[in-house]
Amino acid sequence: MTRLLDPASHIEVGVQKCESTFAADDGQQIFYRSWKCSEAAVRTAILVHRGHEHSGRLGELAEALVGGGWNVFAVDLRGHGRSPGERGGGQSFAQLVRDLDSFARHLHEHYQVEAQDIDLIAHSVGAVVAAAWVHDFGAPVRSLTLVAPAFRVRLYVPLAIPGLRLMKAIRPRSFVKSYVKPGMLTGDAEQARNYAADPLIFRQISVPMLLGLHDAGTRLIDSASAIHVPVMVLSAGTDWVVKSSAQRKYFERLTTHTKQWRDYPKLRHDLLHETDRSQVFSDITAFLHGISESDDRLDTQRDSEKAAAVERLKHPLPIWSPRRWMWAATRGFLKTIGRLSAGISLGWREGFDAGNSLDHVYRNKATGFSPLGCLIDRVYLDSAGWRGIRERREHLAAALDDAVRTLSNRGQSVQLMDMASGPGRYVLDAVKRHESAISHARLCDCRDSELERGRALAAEMGLNHVIYESRDAFDPQAMHMLSPVPTLAIVSGLYELFPDNGMVQRSLNGLATVMKPGGMLIYTNQPWHPQLEFIARVLTNREGVPWVMRCRSQAEMDGLVARAGFTKMRQWMGEDGIFTVSLAMRSQP
Repeated sequence: MTRLLDPASHIEVGVQKCESTFAADDGQQIFYRSWKCSEAAVRTAILVHRGHEHSGRLGELAEALVGGGWNVFAVDLRGHGRSPGERGGGQSFAQLVRDLDSFARHLHEHYQVEAQDIDLIAHSVGAVVAAAWVHDFGAPVRSLTLVAPAFRVRLYVPLAIPGLRLMKAIRPRSFVKSYVKPGMLTGDAEQARNYAADPLIFRQISVPMLLGLHDAGTRLIDSASAIHVPVMVLSAGTDWVVKSSAQRKYFERLTTHTKQWRDYPKLRHDLLHETDRSQVFSDITAFLHGISESDDRLDTQRDSEKAAAVERLKHPLPIWSPRRWMWAATRGFLKTIGRLSAGISLGWREGFDAGNSLDHVYRNKATGFSPLGCLIDRVYLDSAGWRGIRERREHLAAALDDAVRTLSNRGQSVQLMDMASGPGRYVLDAVKRHESAISHARLCDCRDSELERGRALAAEMGLNHVIYESRDAFDPQAMHMLSPVPTLAIVSGLYELFPDNGMVQRSLNGLATVMKPGGMLIYTNQPWHPQLEFIARVLTNREGVPWVMRCRSQAEMDGLVARAGFTKMRQWMGEDGIFTVSLAMRSQP
């Protein structure tokens, strides 16, 4: 039976196939299917299809899982199947990851599905989307099964990725057609015919989507140690579509306690539609049944690899290391010719993490001495890290708006505090937008120069109910003297500068002791950064010392916040996966 599903309706015993939609973070209605065996089922599986395809192609796997006691949901990725969006475009790879997060929240709100009860099973491109969601959003799923994940697509053309980047720069909305034929996917002749005849399958993919997939694969392999859930990787031995070497590298870098590798030497890329797919289904269900609810998980309070990276960056490279001389040459260039750029010159004077430096980044207007200086400044402002900083500011504004609306709808007064604001221009902008709702705003910092700049800015904007005060965000005792007690606290760009999780935990605990249940916390995190070594070896912070930053997996950061007594509600993520902004609520003690 197939019908639109009413989430509140009673689900009868026996398999029930349903179709419905959910609202993504931008309001788009994304299509999904469900196969429900009974209300009593304690397991839930989410299936994510491969690129070019749709959720209807996963019916056979879904029915196998239903037979094993799972309720199953499968989504049509944006730009695929019956979901909106240009075919093969989908807006961006990061948007697909955000859609999956929205889907999980929809299942929680309408079906009471908890993240820790989800077995996530995904194929090819969908597998990279699923792995990115678990990594970037710290999703605490029960397990992650990756079927022939497309961490590296076989493009066959020499210099294909640089060529695609050039194509994107010239024509951002360009598309390429897939070379993949049905016979390259499966040796099952009937399944190959079904694939060729399916009207919802298409061959094109946008260049931005293909590059986003490639870059996400690089990031996920590099940061695989951040995954803290049981993982199974299935690899096709005769795969002409994606590279199994990348899958193996990802698997070997996983440090989760429970992981399994399955290789099928004679099978092709589409393992879920191959001649021996019954064995694939059996291996998947055996893995899922074998996961114990008491399986040890890594201590998400400390990601050892990321913590060790900080210690390595604190120490100079050996004098015989070629990298030492490469970074020295880079530093020499930025200290001389680089000073023609207004942003680089400002960074050397005040610190690349100082308030004035960030204001220059936010303005995003290339300036400098001579046309060469302007060109250098444009390259500087377009770096991945600064793009991420600008995205983070937009997401902070969205989180602030969301939190203020939530508190106002409850009839609560908004008493705002930023624990390490600097001048806090983005906070002042929010106060101006919600002047009638925010009755009090306290912006704190430990640097007098930043506080003075903030006071001048607040006066210029006519915000008389904003106060600036010197305060140490890591002193829990100082929190007890707060009056009024904050109902909305912000900590942005601070914890990334300190490698010690103990300091971060004490700061969060101190805040939690003064906030009442229902109070809200906005916090940022940096799970990954492609320029971490460059920043540490070349640039200096406002103290004039090497700017060494601490990456934390999202699961690690969320764990620190949860231990302090906050429940995460929502997260915003940048396109490059560098910065996150999260909104949490103070739980009952």
